[in-house]
Amino acid sequence: MPRTMRSAQALVAAGLLDPAAEAAVARVAERYAIAVTPAVAGLIGAPDDPIGRQYIPDAAELITAPDEIEDPTADAPFTPVKGVVRRYPDRALLKPLLACPVYCRFCFRREVVGPDGGLLTEAELAAALDWLAATPAIREVILTGGDPLMLSPRRLSALMRAFGQIPHLEIVRVHSRVPVADPARVTPELVAALDSDKAFFLCVHANHAREFSAEAAAALRRLSRAGVPLLGQSVLLRGVNDSPETLEDLFRAMLRCRVKPYYLHQLDKAPGTARFRVPAEEGLALVEGLRGRISGLAQPTYVTETPGGGGKVPVRRAG
Repeated sequence: MPRTMRSAQALVAAGLLDPAAEAAVARVAERYAIAVTPAVAGLIGAPDDPIGRQYIPDAAELITAPDEIEDPTADAPFTPVKGVVRRYPDRALLKPLLACPVYCRFCFRREVVGPDGGLLTEAELAAALDWLAATPAIREVILTGGDPLMLSPRRLSALMRAFGQIPHLEIVRVHSRVPVADPARVTPELVAALDSDKAFFLCVHANHAREFSAEAAAALRRLSRAGVPLLGQSVLLRGVNDSPETLEDLFRAMLRCRVKPYYLHQLDKAPGTARFRVPAEEGLALVEGLRGRISGLAQPTYVTETPGGGGKVPVRRAG
């Protein structure tokens, strides 16, 4: 059975990396994790195509631009207890683990995510849940990481039960790449584990229409048929989706899979990600160009992070 590729050598052996680039990519792997699932590998035509560009490492990742920082969303200063981030009065992130099915080459948490997992211990998770229970202003908890759907159905179900026992929590949201990057993980057991007494939303990260393969569509169908509301979030990326046509195709593909486009993110300035950057003015022109050519249902909000952990705001024109 094919396995997730986690090294430059494995990528070369699979024909996804030029052997001449193996040594340079091996150096990248010493700092930033590699993971390409079989499902994703099957979508890659070349390392620099819109899918390969997202997942195949490049030597440019070791070049840090002057404006790039290790924690661009300022998680650390807003962490009251391990695993929790609170940047808004009524919402908090819970990061139960830091492992993902795949590692995006533009990830804003790329300094901390990896195969070691960063799994919260039972005591750490209990402390995080105690903090949520003791903070009545928190109405929404957002499971992120890492990828929460890498947890076992047993652990996910236990989390949902724990949230159900916190009276002031009204909404549970999960952010995940799993349905498109490793759709085989979306088993009936995993879907059942997401059953919640609270309002529940699953936000699926995808950046190109080709990520909605037949297998991904089937996984999303299993979720939607179980009553899970599906939202979509994407990052505007040079060479991946930086044209009106690719954005239109992406958002149409989402809607066909019953995923409502929710956010289009301006790229966070994580180290070594400059090759993906699209200036905000260009991004605004792309988003404005979609008006009238696609349904309002297909149009996400184009957002950027404010400096110092101020949270997301819609991108506006300067002046």
